[in-house]
Amino acid sequence: MNLAGQAALVGIGETDYVRGSDQHVADLILQAAMEAITDAGMRPPDIDGVIPPPGFLSTEEIAAHLGIPDVAYHVSVLMGGASPTAALQTAAMAVTCGVAEAVLVCMGWNGYSALRPRADAKPTTRRMNVGPMGEAVRNVYAPYGLLSPAQQYSLYLRRYVDTYKLSEDGAAAVALACRAHAQLNDKALMRGRPLTREEYDASPFIAEPLRKFDCCVETDCATAVVVTTLERARDLPHRPVVYLGGAEGHPMPADEIINRPNLLELGIHRAAPRAFERAGLGPHDIDVLEIYDCFTYVVLLQLEALGYAEPGGASDFVTGGTIELGGRFPMNTHGGLLSQGHCWGLNHVVEAVRQLRHSAGKAQVPGAEVALVTGYGDLGDGSVAILGRDR
Repeated sequence: MNLAGQAALVGIGETDYVRGSDQHVADLILQAAMEAITDAGMRPPDIDGVIPPPGFLSTEEIAAHLGIPDVAYHVSVLMGGASPTAALQTAAMAVTCGVAEAVLVCMGWNGYSALRPRADAKPTTRRMNVGPMGEAVRNVYAPYGLLSPAQQYSLYLRRYVDTYKLSEDGAAAVALACRAHAQLNDKALMRGRPLTREEYDASPFIAEPLRKFDCCVETDCATAVVVTTLERARDLPHRPVVYLGGAEGHPMPADEIINRPNLLELGIHRAAPRAFERAGLGPHDIDVLEIYDCFTYVVLLQLEALGYAEPGGASDFVTGGTIELGGRFPMNTHGGLLSQGHCWGLNHVVEAVRQLRHSAGKAQVPGAEVALVTGYGDLGDGSVAILGRDR
């Protein structure tokens, strides 16, 4: 079955992106979910499929709190930060095959306050379900002192930098572009003023080659989208955003960096060709890029995997304004994980929908017709979604 052009994103919702929310993580998720359902011109009983956040709130809890009377389909996607974008493929399959009529995909977490709780914060015992990745961290990396994602990712990012003799220019260009775009987003955490190259250069190393501003921001937030058939979408309030194609990919072995034959061959290298083929498009047909930016150097690797540069060449690709608003491939027009906030990349999907609805305000890319979103997680899992503005 060809999914291209069969399903559409019809509703989006998101909370503010903050450090230290007054709301429980469940409240954040339910708020974003209800906003997405309302934005779609639907009511909770119209939803019959749910793809929940991994571990933070179950499908049954979501259905009970929102008033969804009959869940005909649900699934959990456990690919770390690649999960929400991969979930779009699952949702598109569900509505196209007829096992569900409208699928709610939601994500949320207290990614700041769970680590640094305020004295008056509401207590929570909810913990992220990271699947086999948790075992790898506990048993393979933690005994050697590799406790944080920055430390774990630095294993192959250091290899990347050393292999291609990269300067910091490319990483800095990514960080500065995301911060500049965040200034146009009222909900972005890091709004206030742009980041300068001098500030980037002066920031401390967290785990080489990663400086402070190479790392995404810890955030309390939630986002949600609603997916249904394109036929039904055309009767709803907004111009549909069509799911043109997508794919997921996994490095081998998936959760263990050390034993990979090639440290720099990641899941996105496998997912990207499949996604473009399914959509019938190529890299230069894309108007807007929403690239999962947990770390700046991960963005560079993904751009190479997507075909925008040869291995080691993404640093040159991103300099000179190419990825800034007004450039040929504007990227992370909402600020990304680096400057809007870290909602596991479902916020990238929300922004892609806004761009294709032509409702992105000051960050709007003129005439945007096609957007590409990536997801990235668990030290190399990758997902791609290619979305188009319905004609």
